[in-house]
Amino acid sequence: MTEFLQRSDIDGRHEVQINRLDPRLRLPLCPQPLTTTLENPKEPLGRVTLRVRCEGDAPWTVFVPGQVKLYRQVVIAARPLKRDSLLTEQDIVMAERDVGLLNQGYLSAAEQAVGKKLTRPLQPNQVLGPIHVQLAEAIRKGDHVVISARSGTINVRMPGEALSDGVPGKQISVRNLRSGRVIRAQVTGPGQVEVAM
Repeated sequence: MTEFLQRSDIDGRHEVQINRLDPRLRLPLCPQPLTTTLENPKEPLGRVTLRVRCEGDAPWTVFVPGQVKLYRQVVIAARPLKRDSLLTEQDIVMAERDVGLLNQGYLSAAEQAVGKKLTRPLQPNQVLGPIHVQLAEAIRKGDHVVISARSGTINVRMPGEALSDGVPGKQISVRNLRSGRVIRAQVTGPGQVEVAM
């Protein structure tokens, strides 16, 4: 049974523990190889149940519980971190953890965290999950921005003022400082927004 789980496409170091069968269980000898399938869950991680079946003249089926621990390199906090702080390479480290225990998910590369903003405070050695980070604002309310309007080969640029915070790809309200009009523009980078002509 351990061999069945170890043959599965599990990416990362893993440990498989199969629980002992009740010693009072008496099953007839199976004249052909046993078939083993994963009963639950679909991915062999955490608590699992294997269905072991004999298809011989006297067929039988037994369900065997087990535990699969899967260890992967994940991003963890190197020190106490405050909410809304921007993550740097010094704030995080990679460490091996059992991902079967990480119900809120995890980040598997430093690039997924560096430059992002924390949505909540973190303690040292706490695993960073997708819910802990968000894109940092490229523009803050009140920032002076450059509004670009482009159509084909024509590109018009004018000064503006952001009326709300924004991350790249987000639409925000911007006041055109020349005309005084408020328009909707897409954030393209720090201090840069774009409108369609």
